[in-house]
Amino acid sequence: MSNGKRLLELVLPGALTGFAAGVVAGGLAAVVGQPAGWALATMLTLGIPLAVFGGGYSWLLATGRVRLGGFAPAALYWLVAFPVARLLHEAMVHLVLGGGFTLPDDILGFLAYQGIVSAGFAIGFLWLHERLAPRWWTRVGPNNPEAAAAVDRYLAHARTIRRRA
Repeated sequence: MSNGKRLLELVLPGALTGFAAGVVAGGLAAVVGQPAGWALATMLTLGIPLAVFGGGYSWLLATGRVRLGGFAPAALYWLVAFPVARLLHEAMVHLVLGGGFTLPDDILGFLAYQGIVSAGFAIGFLWLHERLAPRWWTRVGPNNPEAAAAVDRYLAHARTIRRRA
């Protein structure tokens, strides 16, 4: 199996989780009455950066660079990644819709607010990711040693929690 395919298998749960958040945002834009083009632009310009960052989180977790089962690592990761994704979304949605590349007037205020909101996003992301990733990595583990190692870490983590209970 190629390194590229193994990497894709590692990052897929986070990428799908991140993109799903963009799809939800696009759907919400449509529900509140935004034109279809705006909703689609929202889905893509937010979903793609969140997919990239979500894949990065999966990679960090699968390779043991981030501790399993903890909110703090996810919150710290998304404290940086979510505001960047939102800034890209804010700038790119206007570009895609023909209004040119624009940044928020108060960029520091915007980033600070997105940093606050990122904690809520991190909770949702972590919840969904922790339900998808172990199942996916278990499925691909027989042909992907990094995925198998991640599953082994999940199992060891579960045994540790059980001993402490």
